[in-house]
Amino acid sequence: MRDVLEALAAGQISVEAAEAKISGYVTSEAGRFDAARVDRSGVPEAILATGKTPKEVATLAVSSLESTDRAIVTRTDETDRNAIREHLDRDYPDASVEVEKRAGGVVVHTPEFERPALDARVGVVTAGTSDAAPAAEAELIISETGGQVERIDDVGVASLARLLDTLPTLRAQDVLVVAAGREGALPTVVAGLVDVPVIGLPVSTGYGHGGDGKAALIGMLQSCTVLSVVNIDAGFTAGAQASLIARQTERARTE
Repeated sequence: MRDVLEALAAGQISVEAAEAKISGYVTSEAGRFDAARVDRSGVPEAILATGKTPKEVATLAVSSLESTDRAIVTRTDETDRNAIREHLDRDYPDASVEVEKRAGGVVVHTPEFERPALDARVGVVTAGTSDAAPAAEAELIISETGGQVERIDDVGVASLARLLDTLPTLRAQDVLVVAAGREGALPTVVAGLVDVPVIGLPVSTGYGHGGDGKAALIGMLQSCTVLSVVNIDAGFTAGAQASLIARQTERARTE
């Protein structure tokens, strides 16, 4: 703690960074940002824009930058993104901003941030283009934790030839996130063809009975092949779980 206080007194770190190092979180008018999450669990803290005002989203993004040199914001709309840009122009004009509009993901890095790198390959697979948004959210989190992402898109079970053509790529990954809507069959099929962990990501695409993702979720939970399953549209969770597996894979390789 003394080192933190001395750095604060010398002007080497901000008040927010000092608070994060001492308490593990930063307090602002928009809430408390869990700055220690990535060190504690291996998963970076992300700011869910849904249910927050644009000002709250932007304030928390700045808190994240002040304490970790990075901000990850999920499920934003254009109003949220404009608020974030306004705050960055004022407080962090040199920050880099990446936007994934389909999933609404925003990633901001200060010049001091060093993105981690893992010696592990993570495949993100979609059954169809309609499954791209949750898959993109998973990819964002995997990339931010250092995983090497391989996208394999539009290989749904309506035409197995598309999937079979990608088998060498699928089998070369250390872990797979497989996103599918409708009846959610793709993760089950993939898990029967590879010897790596498969995370099923049910997507709320389809129509009629069960078309809001429930049929996909139930189908994956009832899989006769071995896979784990996250909640409907839970791209962040799928990406975080894949990242933890990738991290352990790298650790095993280096031991």
